[in-house]
Amino acid sequence: FKNGETTLKTPIRAVLSIAPFALLGCSSMPMMSSAPDVPATVAVPAGQKVSMRTVGVGELTYECREKQGAAGTFEWVFVAPTATLWDANRTKAVGKYYGGPTWEANDGSKVTGKQLAISPGKEGAIPLQLVQAAPATGSGAMQGVTYIQRLNTVGGVAPKEPCASATAGQRRQVKYEADYVFYK
Repeated sequence: FKNGETTLKTPIRAVLSIAPFALLGCSSMPMMSSAPDVPATVAVPAGQKVSMRTVGVGELTYECREKQGAAGTFEWVFVAPTATLWDANRTKAVGKYYGGPTWEANDGSKVTGKQLAISPGKEGAIPLQLVQAAPATGSGAMQGVTYIQRLNTVGGVAPKEPCASATAGQRRQVKYEADYVFYK
């Protein structure tokens, strides 16, 4: 301010011309990419392409068992999963997930796999996971799947209730959700 006048060092036209680009930098809209941004430990090898994204909603079963090598000490041990696989919009059931681990599409094709790596999930959630798929059985959505990631996990951790000799053999189901990303 000088003598009651306002002076601008940058012409208003210049400010307006960069405004749309400044807003892009502040956008909270997620950028869409073929592969999700994940910790390196659960990233798929280069050259893999996302073939399907699903949301698993279900339960993980735990059983109270004696700890191996620690007589008289008990812990909750993971037994099996069971979940419905929904499309990415959660509007249509597209398959199921169960022990094996096995992912089965509604078209009858299915794939099993072995865990390669995990990475911590959010507090109170099971870890993120990278699984290498075995060759699929049946032809359909699972045909050619090479890797599966479990991401954005919610819940599913072992029960907090005590596990002791008095409760040995008892099972508990814990609700969970996770995104499953399939690659070919």
